[in-house]
Amino acid sequence: MTDSWSTTEMRFRDPARARALAARLAEVVEGAGRKISVMHVCGSHEQAIAKYGLRASFPKQLEVIMGPGCPVCVTDLPEVDEAVALARAGVRIATYGDMLKVPGTSMSLADAQTEGAKVDIVYSVMQAVELAKSTTDEIVFFASGFETTAVATAAVIVQGVPKNFSVLSAHKYIPPVMEIVAEMPGATVEGFLAAGHAATITGSAIFERFAARHHKPVVVAGFEPLDILAGLVALVELVVAGNATAINAYPRCVSRDGNKVAQALLWKVFRATGGRWRGIAHVPSGNLRLRDEYADVDARRRFTIDMQSLWDMAPPALVAQCVCGDIMAGIASPSACNLFGKACTPETPVGACMVSSEGTCRIWHQYGGHPDLVRIGRAV
Repeated sequence: MTDSWSTTEMRFRDPARARALAARLAEVVEGAGRKISVMHVCGSHEQAIAKYGLRASFPKQLEVIMGPGCPVCVTDLPEVDEAVALARAGVRIATYGDMLKVPGTSMSLADAQTEGAKVDIVYSVMQAVELAKSTTDEIVFFASGFETTAVATAAVIVQGVPKNFSVLSAHKYIPPVMEIVAEMPGATVEGFLAAGHAATITGSAIFERFAARHHKPVVVAGFEPLDILAGLVALVELVVAGNATAINAYPRCVSRDGNKVAQALLWKVFRATGGRWRGIAHVPSGNLRLRDEYADVDARRRFTIDMQSLWDMAPPALVAQCVCGDIMAGIASPSACNLFGKACTPETPVGACMVSSEGTCRIWHQYGGHPDLVRIGRAV
């Protein structure tokens, strides 16, 4: 392995730069003389914050909350029920591994699988298409993910798919839910750290209108430790200055206008429609559904999906105690849930936040509760 590779990789994990950014962050927060609350809307940001122990470097007066940035977590109960109902009816389901244990009203796909349903784990929509090519079975791709993943689904559909392939879309669109969170009664969030990978598609300009409308700054940030620290410094500086604008702190990947080709592909195949995000609220234009032109690959139009039998079953008793919705809205933390780490674990998840690798509960459980270990200077 060459030194040049190592140097390139570690550029965004330099301990000296990290300490300097952490010191600046503390200086700005302490200068404000009050508590400051900001939110990141990305499971990958929470993973990085926990993995590198970044919370140990945050000032005590700075609260960094994870919002609804986990697509698996916000997949609503009826969407899971649709996939489960199809699987129990004999339709072969292909989906990402994180979707297997997500609870529906009364069952998950994993539960259906134990009853004999055919459920295949795939790592990409293309792999699901290849599965359809290899069999005469009807293959329904249960598609989750935000706009970045939705673009991949759209690209495959436009290229053409086998006749035995269709899509059950649970794709979501991030900007509208930020509007909901910003307008929630009693919300304390003063600024947002936006996800860099989603912004590669949408561009940073989309957040300029949001910042001006809600008087809350937005900073687009990447996922390395220095990306996150630099993004937080910029965001807190804007909050303290009362400057409600949007800044792109991830210019090596994100442009102001985004990826125009990907945007055109996304909106050619999908339309934005209102729908409920699990545990949060009805989000206008927050769900991505297939346009009429692609009705032949839309599983909702291709099949009669009978979910009544699932709704007639009694839901698991513990579900009512789950506070995933409040956690994703930034109102509560995993440690505030009585089920966290007890009845609800990655092996026996009660709520969706414990299922996905991007879920707050799963991340906090993996890193030992509130992840505040001092590891900022450790090489990984």
